[in-house]
Amino acid sequence: MRRIFIADLLKKNITITGADAHHLSRVMRSKIGDHIVVADDEGKVGEYAITGFTGDSIDLELIACIAENTESPVDVTLAQCLPKGDKLELITQKATELGINTIVPLVSDNCVVRYDGKKMKAKQDKWQKIANEAGKQCGRSCLPVVEAITPLKDWLQDIVSQNTAVCMCYENEEQIGIKEFLRQLTGSKFAVVIGPEGGFSLAEIEFAKSLGIKSVSLGNRILRAETAAIAAMAIIQYEKGDLGGRQ
Repeated sequence: MRRIFIADLLKKNITITGADAHHLSRVMRSKIGDHIVVADDEGKVGEYAITGFTGDSIDLELIACIAENTESPVDVTLAQCLPKGDKLELITQKATELGINTIVPLVSDNCVVRYDGKKMKAKQDKWQKIANEAGKQCGRSCLPVVEAITPLKDWLQDIVSQNTAVCMCYENEEQIGIKEFLRQLTGSKFAVVIGPEGGFSLAEIEFAKSLGIKSVSLGNRILRAETAAIAAMAIIQYEKGDLGGRQ
């Protein structure tokens, strides 16, 4: 069944508008009596029947609440330094499928991509839309949030004040791997920082270390930015989350 998300709590009767209503009526050619799945912003899920079409809106009636648990037991943030081209679109899609909670696009020293204020907001909206569609496709109960583009050092200073375990994936790290880093931790909130194509500058690594943030290795091979992001998400969800089956 088609899945949609609403920025409200589930009720007996709800009305949907906008892109979801357009997609159901014009693209899917839904009819009265068809059933869809609706998830609210608290992760509650219900099966609804279409009861009517009114202009550009669709009326729904609750058939049954659905007891599902598709969210990971860990809260994971991916802080991704801006890669070239449309790579962040792929990263956003796959990170959503892997259960990410938050995606933070970052500007770092070696980023080739630079956006002005208007382009930044347009890109954020586009990435959020990709996350929303990926969340619907893979059956998420909650949608991840794509935050505004932020300077790397500003974000690092902010995240250390939160109750989150943070690491930076660094190709020159030889002392500790990401698996070892994760296995030392007992919390449920994690953040991983991935560099752009040119990697992190030495100044950025030293700045992170001054804040107490560790750098970790993803292995012996140098990975592309998009590969590193997906690999890191998968490792975190395997070691601490539900990837590979619930523990």
